[in-house]
Amino acid sequence: MSNNRGQATFSKYAWVLDTIYNARKISFKELNEKWVEDDISGGVELPKRTFDNWKDEIADIFGIDIANENCGKYRYYIENEGDLEGDNLRQWLYKTFSIGNALSNCQSIKDRIVLESVPAGREFLPTIVEAMKANRVLNMTYQNFEAAEETNFDVKPFFIKLFRQRWYLVGQGTVPPYSSMPPMIYSLDRIHKLHKTEQTFEMPEDADAKQYFKGYFGIIRGDGTKIMNIKLKVTAKQSNYLRSLPLHQSQKEVERTNEYSIFTLRLRPTFDFIQELFHNLDTVEVLEPAELRTEVAAIVERMHETYNKQE
Repeated sequence: MSNNRGQATFSKYAWVLDTIYNARKISFKELNEKWVEDDISGGVELPKRTFDNWKDEIADIFGIDIANENCGKYRYYIENEGDLEGDNLRQWLYKTFSIGNALSNCQSIKDRIVLESVPAGREFLPTIVEAMKANRVLNMTYQNFEAAEETNFDVKPFFIKLFRQRWYLVGQGTVPPYSSMPPMIYSLDRIHKLHKTEQTFEMPEDADAKQYFKGYFGIIRGDGTKIMNIKLKVTAKQSNYLRSLPLHQSQKEVERTNEYSIFTLRLRPTFDFIQELFHNLDTVEVLEPAELRTEVAAIVERMHETYNKQE
């Protein structure tokens, strides 16, 4: 019951945020009118005192400040809107709760909504986040896909990353030789057991999650691949998808015609990036660098041989 009540409260926070963000500026009277019209209100008006309390909670939870003009129409607006649009975590939190709020009242049409399943492992997220905030070492029982048996060890949790609907933990072992090696990446869906220990650690002064993954497409790193300037020729139809959902933050469209577009990227073409290219191989051609084009061509040749073998 308490969990459901908490989810309902978060839905209301998300509704307030979404309504103010979309309106840019809105008076409390206008906000209340929209509130009453929405099913989330149950037809009951939003008391001003309750709204003020929610503003404080939203600031604490999301780091988003709702301010008032204090003159004229006394409209409310998001004071640090630039932070919301520029900060990945805040933006992700806002969008996640906004979408959750939009879907929360959809039971009557649930058979008309299809969602992707989320891999196992997300239940470990709260423990990992708590350990990160307190710089506490984690004890983890883990099993790689390639390993025959699981292993148990302690790890310092540095960063977490979401990629392709899977959560990953970047951490460093606490005992030699792992304590002197670079951090390793662990997929949460391969964790069997996890708990916080009483042991604490100090984050390295130069530790930076964005720098750690700088130039990488996804989650693979440490294979020696260097950052390269990549040029792709993409069909006009597929270009629309790349414009709406770029392959990488470095993506730029440098040429556009009725038949194709040329995109440039600057990243390390690791295995997961090459896999992404093969998802759209008939619509994307690697123009540069020559070594990446040769590597992709070799894979295509091997695929051709495989599919043309005589049984």
